[in-house]
Amino acid sequence: MASPFPAAPADLHAQHSQHAVSDAKPSETAAPDDAAGAARIEGRWTAPHALRPVDATLTVPGSKSLTNRYLVLAALADGPCRLRAPLHSRDSALMIAALRQLGAVIEELDGGGQFGPDLHVTPMPADAVLTAGAAIDCGLAGTVMRFVPPVAALATGSVAFDGDPQARERPMGPVLNALRDLGVDIAGQCAPQAMPFSINATGRVHGGHLLVDASGSSQFISALLLAAPRFEAGLQLEHAGKPVPSLDHIAMTVDVLRGVGVAVDDSVPGRWTVLPGPIRAFDVVIEQDLSNAGPFLAAALATGGTVRIPGWPSPTAQVGDKWRDILVKFGAAVSLADGVLTVTGGETINGVELADTSELAPTVAALCALATGPSRLTGIAHLRGHETDRLAALAAQINALGGSVVETPDGLGITPAPLHGGLFHTYADHRMATAGAIIGLVVPRVEVEDIGTTAKTMPEFPVLWEALLTRPDRSIPSATR
Repeated sequence: MASPFPAAPADLHAQHSQHAVSDAKPSETAAPDDAAGAARIEGRWTAPHALRPVDATLTVPGSKSLTNRYLVLAALADGPCRLRAPLHSRDSALMIAALRQLGAVIEELDGGGQFGPDLHVTPMPADAVLTAGAAIDCGLAGTVMRFVPPVAALATGSVAFDGDPQARERPMGPVLNALRDLGVDIAGQCAPQAMPFSINATGRVHGGHLLVDASGSSQFISALLLAAPRFEAGLQLEHAGKPVPSLDHIAMTVDVLRGVGVAVDDSVPGRWTVLPGPIRAFDVVIEQDLSNAGPFLAAALATGGTVRIPGWPSPTAQVGDKWRDILVKFGAAVSLADGVLTVTGGETINGVELADTSELAPTVAALCALATGPSRLTGIAHLRGHETDRLAALAAQINALGGSVVETPDGLGITPAPLHGGLFHTYADHRMATAGAIIGLVVPRVEVEDIGTTAKTMPEFPVLWEALLTRPDRSIPSATR
């Protein structure tokens, strides 16, 4: 394959795609000429700029979605559980702290994971009584703010829920209304369908039939399914409303439930039945986070290089497994052999039309901004209710670098345009930060406002990302903690 990189680094992007990097001066918020000085500006991180195709092999930390689902199930199980190679990040730390507030005992144990210790979980007592003043900090973690309230309803006592300022804007109504319909006493301190709120639990939830509008987030369904085996009558859950987004995440929830002995019937679209019964104690190895692998795989396309990720799980319930199909549409060569996923970029990046890319959308949008043709992303209106309004944020930040992005009712339209350096705001959203890093591979002098926000799901991101470009042996060490 011919390298997309000419001798002069300034022409990198012109060679890599059909539109050239603008020669116009960056905005006032762009990196100064002194790159070292730019790196020292508080709150900003100068995105590494690739001068040659990347060629790297790496693994990434454990799946956030799997770690937090298994933590919830471990807290409700019929015996002690062990999570091997789990994720250690802000979201998982918030989940651990929340479950400890509810009576679970969670301890760290030495293990074989490359990114931190294993976790040993002693479940909540069946008659768990909450301490006076119990409070749960949800941060900005959707899995905590949505998965934990149904679990808290199974204890006895009162517990308050709150989180980051942005978390108060995230939709909570379907979960709270569902619990109210099941007889759980919930007191909203501000809005009746948002944080902060308090649950006054009696130690039992009867269960039964529920009608829920989960068109805003698949997490509304997963939250109820995870606790449903402990409801006295189980749960017959029915969705009513516009289509549920990110159905793959619900399929993951069903998969992990079945894996610990819970009977789940999802044979009728839009309906889920969970029979009451024990959650079997388990010992599980957490897969790598395939969604978080996405930016590294995107680096192969952005630079015309190659990235390999060994230990790619197959089969897997993770939505990130879609990268194997998505990246082919962008023009990459993708192969999975002997557990190693290999992605090699071509001389250009194709424009694409993709539906329901879910949490992968920010990485997809970054690639679309570097593509040779127009792209259209649909079926992602629900991203307006994620850590930030991701559709508005992506449009604003790519356009601030000279891009051409328009919001549509359910997605984004992205047209190739000359890009220049500048400050890429993240809005405390980890996936916005990684999107800015991808663009910075090709466009000089891109600064990511707060790269530290990647600690939400991958604290190691800045180190792994910089090693992607600088490791002379082309192999990135996994143990970066």
